Amino acid sequence: MQNLLSPMEWQAVLLSIKVAFWATLTMTPLALLTAYALVRWEFPGKSILNGLAHLPLILPPVVTGYMLLLLFGTQGLVGGWLQDIGIVLAFRWTGAALAAGVMAFPLMVRALRLSLEAIDIRLEQAAATLGASPVWIFVTVTLPLMIPGVLTGTILAFAKALGEFGATITFAANIPGQTQTIPSAIYALLQVPGQEAVAARLVVISVCLALTALFLSEALARRARKRLEGI
Repeated sequence: MQNLLSPMEWQAVLLSIKVAFWATLTMTPLALLTAYALVRWEFPGKSILNGLAHLPLILPPVVTGYMLLLLFGTQGLVGGWLQDIGIVLAFRWTGAALAAGVMAFPLMVRALRLSLEAIDIRLEQAAATLGASPVWIFVTVTLPLMIPGVLTGTILAFAKALGEFGATITFAANIPGQTQTIPSAIYALLQVPGQEAVAARLVVISVCLALTALFLSEALARRARKRLEGI
C-alpha cells in the first residue's frame, strides 16, 4: 500500500489518525462528566449545559471553528493566556485535534447519555445503602454497565473526528505535513487540475476508515452487551 500513496498522502492519513485519536482521548472524560451531570444531577443552568454540549452539532462547522479561533487563538481570551505558558493551539495539529474533538463531542455525549439512562438507578441506590461512596459507585457499578455506550460513543467520535473539515480548516488551517488531514488534503487536491485520481484515493481511504470504525463500534458494543447479560 505504501507504493500506492505519495508521501503527502501518507502524511495526511497518519495525521488524521493522530488527530482523531487525541481528539477522542481528551474529550472522553469531559463527555462522561457532562453526560453524568445531565442524567443524574439537578442544578441551575442544566438546560444551558445541555444546549452548549449539543451546540457544535447544529452550528455550521465553520462557525464553530471561528469561535475556537476567537477563544483559543493567540489573541483570544484563553489562547493568549496559553501562549504565555508556551502552548499554542491555532494553526497546529493540536488545534486540529481540539476542533475535531469539539465537533465529535455531541455524538459522544449523546451515546453516553442513552447508555446511562438505560441503567437501573436502583443498582446505584443499593450500592449506596451498603456504604459505597458516589465515586466508588460510579467506578464499580455505573461505568461497567455503561461500557457498550462508552465503546459506541468513543468509536463514533473517532470516526467523526477523522472526517472533520470545516472547524479544523478554520481553526488550524491547511498546512501540509502539519495540519493537513484527509478532508483538507482532498479539498486542496480538488483545487488543482489533474489531481482527481489522488483525491479519489484519499476518498476511498476515508470511507474505509469510517466504515471500519462503525463496524468495530457495533461489534464491540454487541460483545460488551453479551458479557453484561451473562453476569
